[in-house]
Amino acid sequence: MNIIVLAKQVPDTRNVGVQAMNDDGTINRSALPAIFNPEDLNALEQALRLKDLYPESKITLITMGPHRAAEILRQGLYRGADEGILLTDRAFAGADTLATSYALSMAIKKLGNYDMILCGRQAIDGDTAQVGPQVATELGLPQVTYVKRIVSLADGKVTVERSIENGIELVKAPLPLLLTVDGSAMNCRPVNTYKMLRFHRAATPTEQAAGDYRYTSQLSSDPALTLREWSLADIDGDASRCGLSGSPTKVRNVENVIFQTKESKRYTASDEDIKSFIGELLNNHTLG
Repeated sequence: MNIIVLAKQVPDTRNVGVQAMNDDGTINRSALPAIFNPEDLNALEQALRLKDLYPESKITLITMGPHRAAEILRQGLYRGADEGILLTDRAFAGADTLATSYALSMAIKKLGNYDMILCGRQAIDGDTAQVGPQVATELGLPQVTYVKRIVSLADGKVTVERSIENGIELVKAPLPLLLTVDGSAMNCRPVNTYKMLRFHRAATPTEQAAGDYRYTSQLSSDPALTLREWSLADIDGDASRCGLSGSPTKVRNVENVIFQTKESKRYTASDEDIKSFIGELLNNHTLG
């Protein structure tokens, strides 16, 4: 099987400060620590589990972002992905979900020959859960969202468990298809020490051209150390559909809201206080 995993380097939303947003409403990513989007790691684990069952499978990790997003590709290689592709171009900057899904779908078309696309349900910097379904729509693929576990793969069809409001739903769908995986899925395995020792040297051509890259002499003997780097021109993309120009979503205003306690009330464990507390919650419609 040829499996594509879409991943995103996201700002750590646990450390959001006043410098988190630019004046135009886009995220100031340089002001925040960058991490591997958590649910994309869940998606990667599902791909790795398929590879455990079918060792001849190939996992290609694709991410879109600035040059520093190549670290996400290395993190994927440490865990068992086979190759990484970085989409990076100033034309992609400021993309909303629609522009992002267009660029990703064009990269997938260029790559071709895939059986399954996996991605996280949503990214923690937007929480829209739109990119996966939009990529599937761009590619004309069937999709299953909120996937918890891949149950089986047989006769050109995959069976998955997906989370629904009141339980679990079992869904069977034909290949090729796109699956979005949510946080209830199995956590991703830790990095493999051997793979980390090998792939910490992996870099994009831009990183290799930098003055501090020390492993040029090893590139010819290990081609896997060169991460592919694609621009807008490489994927034959339409500039009007990428970046800010291809993004109908605009952020008009961003405010920092700080909750402050104006008054407090202390309750004991007595029956009378508990009854009073429940009554207050009912009266202000917090309950009921």
